[in-house]
Amino acid sequence: MGHRVGKVAIAVAVVLLAGCAGPTDGDLTDDWGALPPAGPFTPEAGVCQVADATVQVTLAAYQPVECAVPHRVETVHVGTFSAGRSGPPAAGSVDLRGAFADCDTRTSTYVGAGWRAGRLRLSVAVPSPSGWASGSRWYRCDLTEVTTAEVGAEVVLRTGSLRGALVDGSPLRLGCQQTSPDRGGGVGTLRPVDCRSRHDAEFVGVWRAPDQPYPTADVDWAPLYAGCRSEIARFAEVPDDPALRLRVDVVVRPPGADGWRVGDRGVRCYLWLSDRAVTGSLQGAGPARLPVRIR
Repeated sequence: MGHRVGKVAIAVAVVLLAGCAGPTDGDLTDDWGALPPAGPFTPEAGVCQVADATVQVTLAAYQPVECAVPHRVETVHVGTFSAGRSGPPAAGSVDLRGAFADCDTRTSTYVGAGWRAGRLRLSVAVPSPSGWASGSRWYRCDLTEVTTAEVGAEVVLRTGSLRGALVDGSPLRLGCQQTSPDRGGGVGTLRPVDCRSRHDAEFVGVWRAPDQPYPTADVDWAPLYAGCRSEIARFAEVPDDPALRLRVDVVVRPPGADGWRVGDRGVRCYLWLSDRAVTGSLQGAGPARLPVRIR
């Protein structure tokens, strides 16, 4: 009895399979649609990434998330390189410098003010060599919040978009700072503080350095200090003359060597009171609050 039931079950299964399959030519390999050819991958703008910023991006590493969830990087803009290159542009190349210049402008528009006026770091990402070989020709403008504006500052795991983040009163804007000394008696690091607390430094603006090699010798640094002193005079409304050195000191913060190589020439400038601390901002302070010091 059991043997007979088994034969019936097999027969029913065959009939059912035949009914589902429909007419066939007996060749099981020629009825599948062809897979689409592999094409170039292009990331999206206005999305965020949990992973840290990177110079080259692979398709496998591209995992966009909504900016409302915790993330480290926000893509402000995605542009396109001109055709004709055999591989991703190298640091210092005309193409990569052009990409950074585009990202620089677009990012400041995106956040509502010059992005260097905030605790922000801008980087440019390009396709990996394999992505370039498949036809990708994009560059990505990536923005990151950092704990300070110092080179080597830690990345902040944040929520929410950075669009319009540098409006007046934003906690991301650079303002008053407290210095930590270095071994030579100068400024080692700058730490953002509330202007209502006692502090000895303040961000005054950004000076654009000329297109010259990265400063290493004292003679290379001289134009940066002169440029930042002029920014201090404008900010504090004091004469931009030789006596300015006797009113206030200066801290100069150019971009790192990697940023300089891709064309970043924005130098952050800070006034520094090496002999005292104050409360409140020194914007528009004038000669009365910043008198010439007799040493």
